[in-house]
Amino acid sequence: MSKNKGTIGVTSDNIFPVIKKFLYSDHEIFLREMVSNAVDAVQKLKILAQNGEFKDELGDLKVEVKLDEKAKTITISDNGIGMTADEIERYINQIAFSGATDFLDKYKDNPNAIIGHFGLGFYSAFMVSKKVEIFTKSYKDVPAQHWTCDGSPEFTLEECKKETRGTEIVLHIDDDNAEFLEQTRIAAMLHKYCKFLPIPIIFGKKKEWKDGKEVDTQQDNVINNTAPAWTKKPADLKNEDYAAFYQELYPYAEEPLFNIHLNVDFPFSLTGILYFPKIKNNVEIQKNKIQLYCNQVFVTDSVEGIVPDFLTLLHGVLDSPDIPLNVSRSYLQSDANVKKISTHITKKVADRLQEIFKNDRKQFEEKWDALKIFIIYGMLTDEKFYERALDFALLKNCDGKCFTFGEYKELIKGEQTDKNGTLTYLYANSLTEQHVYIEAAKAKGYDVLLFDGQLDTHLISHLEQKLEKVHFVRVDSDVPEKLIQKKDEQKPVLSAEETNALTTIFYAQLPQIEKTEINISVENFGAEANPVIVTQNEFMRRMKEMSATGSNPMMSFYGEMPDSYNLVLNIANPSISKIFDEQKNSLSAEIEQILAEISDLEKQKNDLSEKHKKLKDDEVPLAEKEQKTALDKQIADLNIKKRDMYGAFSLKKPQVKQLIDLALLAGNLLKGKDLAEFVKRSFEGLR
Repeated sequence: MSKNKGTIGVTSDNIFPVIKKFLYSDHEIFLREMVSNAVDAVQKLKILAQNGEFKDELGDLKVEVKLDEKAKTITISDNGIGMTADEIERYINQIAFSGATDFLDKYKDNPNAIIGHFGLGFYSAFMVSKKVEIFTKSYKDVPAQHWTCDGSPEFTLEECKKETRGTEIVLHIDDDNAEFLEQTRIAAMLHKYCKFLPIPIIFGKKKEWKDGKEVDTQQDNVINNTAPAWTKKPADLKNEDYAAFYQELYPYAEEPLFNIHLNVDFPFSLTGILYFPKIKNNVEIQKNKIQLYCNQVFVTDSVEGIVPDFLTLLHGVLDSPDIPLNVSRSYLQSDANVKKISTHITKKVADRLQEIFKNDRKQFEEKWDALKIFIIYGMLTDEKFYERALDFALLKNCDGKCFTFGEYKELIKGEQTDKNGTLTYLYANSLTEQHVYIEAAKAKGYDVLLFDGQLDTHLISHLEQKLEKVHFVRVDSDVPEKLIQKKDEQKPVLSAEETNALTTIFYAQLPQIEKTEINISVENFGAEANPVIVTQNEFMRRMKEMSATGSNPMMSFYGEMPDSYNLVLNIANPSISKIFDEQKNSLSAEIEQILAEISDLEKQKNDLSEKHKKLKDDEVPLAEKEQKTALDKQIADLNIKKRDMYGAFSLKKPQVKQLIDLALLAGNLLKGKDLAEFVKRSFEGLR
């Protein structure tokens, strides 16, 4: 029996350290490569048989993985095409026909770029092995061969005895990779990378419980589904098949909303099934659920670049031989094909959503709350998807009714167009917390949308930029009469001093709320409207909400600013007008005297200012400067005295505190000690 020795066709002794340390991102990839090669060998034999080039019995085609913990070996065997001595020389000893003498120099700075240039899948075995053996017998009538290599460029090749067709590769695992000699580890790797390969993969025997313990049966343990749903034609699948495959991918997961079956053969090859899962709260935890395959071999579940960012929320499988991969198949390379595939997936998803909406709008509306996060995310991040989504994206109002954008525009344009021709969309974030405001807006004939999703604040700003003459206003951002400005602002209902008197009275009993600023103003909404209303500035609130998402670091300073609210007093309401009248009756004489004194002091101050107008600062007599400073202090002291008088009056009026607390309670701002005191005071009032 002849025995040949030789050197693997790469002109550097450092090829194996490169393979062992740098070529693959994860050492466990070796098993995927070994099993994939074995499957390829079986597939080639099937093709030869179909073409009539192989006329013998195919037998039970399979790939088997065996683990021998004592011998420290992993054996991958197949009954496929096998290899001749010449083929070993060609496919194993010459690294993918390269014969490249500048192999390492060319790729030393970027080992991952080697892929596509050299077929190094087999050599991944040396990442974990101190020695690799090949026992192979070709389907041709030639002697079987035994190839051995210990991780150096030297190898031996000799004839051997092997009765059956196919290849058996024995990996002698080195001490540094002993983790791969555990049954559970190999089983997990096979499940991860090989569970959908087209040829049966056998790993041990099926087990059963007997006499209180788990024992092997005589039945082979086939770990893979050789015909997964995505490899079949959509016409051959029913809804139950798609549901069953989803459970196979994600055991115990909640039933998905919809699925999209991709089956493209031009201008690139792409198959797969994408599912819309039910997302409840956190977007991020749902990412990296799409599994990428290349001819049914698992590659990665990080599909950014192939799938548009908003669709990474989907679950499912994509399979394409046209997606370029590096040598370890672990990193996607960005090129024109990838971009085309990404664009096509976006189009298919939009087409499918449009189809569901058109054919079964009732079902679409029922699932909208769970579905909208995908659509909104897409509208925010993908311009082409935004344009198509306008046909099926829905707006849902506080009564639970759904409208397309076009339908809603027609619904509200009569009542909700302001004096400048801008269409105002009113919205609420919570049906319960903003109930009072919603009902007040509806009482004026307005419709109110419900925007309670985690991306809705971003969507609002996006739509204001995209839609012409459209403005979104939260229903609690102002009093109902001012949510939509239909005519010019009315003149103040009180004089400046009267307004100051009333607001000061209410400031005196306004509670201090942490990180919150409350401004008080006076309006006239009619006797039937509430006496006091709390509103929140639309711009500041929206900026703080967007800051909280962390999506724009430039806006982070808004998150540090206090919340800003307005406490609006309705002077036409009897409760407010009564307090106003009582303070006038009680304080008018004293206040008028103070105002007269302030007026006189202001006149003196103005006279001095007029006198000094044409003088430089150093030309103004010191005595007159001191006189002006004294006047400022006298005016300030009188204003403080006036404020204290209003404050003292306020503290004698428990109804002021009650009115404030009622408004804060309606605006969900009354909490802690202030809420407890309000409840106690209210109960005492019933006695």
